[in-house]
Amino acid sequence: MHRLQLHYTLSRQASPASVRNPLIDLLQAVSSQGSISGGARALGLSYRHVWGELKRWENALGNELVIWEKGQAALLTDFGNKLMWAERQAQARLAPQIEALRAELERSFAQAFDDQVHVLTLYASHDEAISCLREYALRGAVDDGRLHLDVRFTGSVDAIRALNEGRCVLAGFHTLSDTGRKTRSERTYKPLLKPGLHKIIGFAKRTQGLIVAPGNPLALHSLADVVAAHARFANRALGSGTRVVLDELLERSGLSGTLLPGYARVEPSHTAVAQAVASGQCDAGLGIAAAALHAGLDFVPLVDERYHLVCLKSALEQPGVQQLRQLLQTPDWQAHIGSIAGYASAQSGEVLSMRKVLPWWTFAHHKTAHQSQL
Repeated sequence: MHRLQLHYTLSRQASPASVRNPLIDLLQAVSSQGSISGGARALGLSYRHVWGELKRWENALGNELVIWEKGQAALLTDFGNKLMWAERQAQARLAPQIEALRAELERSFAQAFDDQVHVLTLYASHDEAISCLREYALRGAVDDGRLHLDVRFTGSVDAIRALNEGRCVLAGFHTLSDTGRKTRSERTYKPLLKPGLHKIIGFAKRTQGLIVAPGNPLALHSLADVVAAHARFANRALGSGTRVVLDELLERSGLSGTLLPGYARVEPSHTAVAQAVASGQCDAGLGIAAAALHAGLDFVPLVDERYHLVCLKSALEQPGVQQLRQLLQTPDWQAHIGSIAGYASAQSGEVLSMRKVLPWWTFAHHKTAHQSQL
């Protein structure tokens, strides 16, 4: 079976909603004109080009398309006629779908030509509020235009790397609210961030804790309880922000990850962790309250976090980033995020001092006041 590839073009002029194929155009021209030379003239192409293309298609399809007899009118072979018939049948049957596809593409491209529409690519650690923000922005919550967030959920480490490699404008990652020096968070994120080059935008604070079965049958209230009860644990992958948080909490408690049954079992998201607990495959996992609530599970709060957005300093002047900051500071959005279980607004949309939010850098006392704000 031969496979099809679809292509489209952009034009200022209106045209019928049809899917065109150059081979079918060649066959139609030759058939209607009665010769290759006539078909070439009708298409505005040279005889040599049309002849060569027909031969190329015959080789590709393994069948003759035209009866090649010198001095005779060019006739399509039975196979050539069947190709044209099949194409007409498909066009007739699929006309409504083709028109709908063309209309949807035109609507999408119209936004690209609309100065009031902004698109921001955001790579982010999996987060309930980020998903809500994407839908909220689409509703046009900001007066001066619409904002489309192209969100790709990935680990916090990969998100910041994507920012540094130019694959996104914003990255989302999270740290413990009281993260300090010589911590797992510092060892993970500090090499990826540079004061003066990167800027932190406040987004939210949220609570992470243990996702457990309804009623918390194993009475798990800490990671130490998980270890003591030999509870089966659902972990997150290396590079994810929650894995960094878990390892930092284990370090604080003087525990080793090897003591957690299931430490090597990783799930791709908070939702997946909750599903693993709900299905009985695991007894507990670290995650957000919203994931536990959606799965009908219980949640044991452990720590508060700050969820940060980070961009390059130069991106702060982009209209899309300015629009996002404006949206994050609206009372409606801040009330909305406060309605999500375990979330609250925290300096949302404000550009924050990196060294105050992430106290991992030491600056000489003689630096200017301007530099201290980097």
